[in-house]
Amino acid sequence: MRRTLTATVFAIAASAAALAPAAPLPAPARAEVDALLGRLQASGCQFNRNGTWYSGAEAKDHLQRKLEYLEKKDMVRSAEQFIELGATASSSSGKAYTVRCGGAAPVESKTWLGAELKAIRAR
Repeated sequence: MRRTLTATVFAIAASAAALAPAAPLPAPARAEVDALLGRLQASGCQFNRNGTWYSGAEAKDHLQRKLEYLEKKDMVRSAEQFIELGATASSSSGKAYTVRCGGAAPVESKTWLGAELKAIRAR
């Protein structure tokens, strides 16, 4: 009886947790991520995802969807976590994302976004 009651309580608690609203990014982190995505969109740079080059606007849309997913799972609380968990590599292939600006060699998105985050914080 006690084991059944414990299992029932656990099942109810798990169901309640699944129904709990997703935790959005704290406002300061949201502002930084929005600024990062805005910079990517406006940069004129291209974003490589799984071997295909996309515009900054397309990259922003893709990363925005990944951010929404991470927020629903309550997995991200800072801009750094967003970069690490959502903007560094493909969740399907595991391949690193890269950014190419003008004629420069591509760099890993983690490096590019990290430098942009540093610049955002410096102003």
